[in-house]
Amino acid sequence: MMQGRTVIFTDLDGTLLDPVTYSCMRALPALELLRQKRIPVVFCSAKTRAEQEAYQTRLHIFDPFIVENGGAIFIPQGYFPFPLERAKVVDRYSVIELGMAYADIRAILERIRSEMRIEFRGFGDMSPEEVAMGTGLDRESAWQAKQREYDETVKLKGNPEEIERVLGAIAEAGLHYAQGGKYYDIMGPNDKGRAVTILINLFRQKLGLLKTVGIGDSLNDLSMLSVVNVPILVQKGSGEWESMDLPRLRKVQGIGPEGWVRTVENLLQLSQL
Repeated sequence: MMQGRTVIFTDLDGTLLDPVTYSCMRALPALELLRQKRIPVVFCSAKTRAEQEAYQTRLHIFDPFIVENGGAIFIPQGYFPFPLERAKVVDRYSVIELGMAYADIRAILERIRSEMRIEFRGFGDMSPEEVAMGTGLDRESAWQAKQREYDETVKLKGNPEEIERVLGAIAEAGLHYAQGGKYYDIMGPNDKGRAVTILINLFRQKLGLLKTVGIGDSLNDLSMLSVVNVPILVQKGSGEWESMDLPRLRKVQGIGPEGWVRTVENLLQLSQL
């Protein structure tokens, strides 16, 4: 058993949040237990700053959070009692940017779309109503999802061969992509694991000996789970676990927040939190 203070890094969609309703009500009692134990809960998600701030307010969580697949780390000013290298001040945050600017990603995608003459649309091309219709989000959440800063979410059209051609052109342009259902997140050379590693080092400076837990549900969480002490995988909406080759990986029964709660309860029972 590891000793030291615990920090939990968690994905949102399909993990802390229900994969269909986006509800987190099931997790509220477990989050309250973590709050009582002063265990930080760090969101690490494809969601935007606006989306994550809304959930933080709802859940009374005010720890750092990682947006848009590791595009940036948002740290409340004064959270760490020492200067932060490479951070810039944005509103009430110190922000460590790791990703490419949204406008630059959009420009590259527009060039690819024009050259290949294959139509695809990103959130930047859609109205909030269109995003809501395609994702199941309510209109306010869809508007928050459009406030992208470090990656673009696109829906590719065409047959499998055309989609592969577009993805190949995206990779040749120096961009990365991650698939989430029927959408692709297009980004620069950032990932969740790099951002989590930076935050782990900052927490170590603040708290000393550290034990890190990561909770996810999909292949997009692999880089995050690879850098924590205790990687946890909850069941996907289909009831299956993502196929993932990772030493020490623990598979927990329960879809989304049900598995998330079971993870916290199990770790508390084993005195590992």
